[in-house]
Amino acid sequence: MKIGISSYSYNQLMSSGEMTLEDIIKQTAEFGFDAIEFSGLHYCPEGETPASYAPTVKSLCADAGLPIASYTIGADFLRGSDGDLAKEIDRVKAEVDIAVALGVPCMRHDATRGFPEGTQVAQSFADCLPRVSEGIRAVTEYAKTGGVKTTVENHGFFCQDADRVESLICAVDHENFGVLFDVGNFLCADEDPTIAAGKLAPYVFHLHAKDFHVISGSSFAPGEGWFKSRAGNYLRGAIIGHGNVPIKQAIQVIKDSGYDGICSIEFEGIECPLKGIRIGRDNLQRIIESLD
Repeated sequence: MKIGISSYSYNQLMSSGEMTLEDIIKQTAEFGFDAIEFSGLHYCPEGETPASYAPTVKSLCADAGLPIASYTIGADFLRGSDGDLAKEIDRVKAEVDIAVALGVPCMRHDATRGFPEGTQVAQSFADCLPRVSEGIRAVTEYAKTGGVKTTVENHGFFCQDADRVESLICAVDHENFGVLFDVGNFLCADEDPTIAAGKLAPYVFHLHAKDFHVISGSSFAPGEGWFKSRAGNYLRGAIIGHGNVPIKQAIQVIKDSGYDGICSIEFEGIECPLKGIRIGRDNLQRIIESLD
């Protein structure tokens, strides 16, 4: 299993203007990562769009010896594009074109963050499946023609539990569609990542390593840098190996299922990103080397 990193890990530095996309590609190579992935191409040079800049990004990564493991974008097949499903499908297909230009093997898009408030009485996850699976199936059929597999991540609170993610995978029912399994994100839905790994391992196309510090919701609010899980526990992004996520055990379950692809760090801590990424990479390397 090789180690990659999501560009989202550098978000603090890119949003402040301290680093450019070209800078993070060079830095990723210097850190010794095996691959990089991009969470959108939001920080393009002036005059460029994600679509126009994608070939340059692909070339820069090739020059740095970094395969591009994945391309990640947002989507919402209930609310997106003002609730127009056909328009949202077309919008996400345009993002697929960027993924093809980058030369990635897989792409992640979201499913939905849930029904708009007050739109209907029944708002269970099962109620959204027919519409959301229709949109996702259309996108993955299109992506397959460009050689790109599509995935959904356990992400966004509404589509986060392993049972919900599995039910979505089964509803779409397409060999080109699977899971981007984020080890840490299950804590946002107060779910044990190791149990989730046992359920979703057969569907994993890509893997994220993420860590969180956790404080019980029965405690006082810890303040800046923390957010609440769905059940009201407090979470804060952590350096890989410093938090409470059972990263080693969950990755072991995924590995035992036959997964041998990229495991990418997604760092969300409040520490200096360069320090957090460097320490996290070293810790993840030791975790992977310790797997059976």
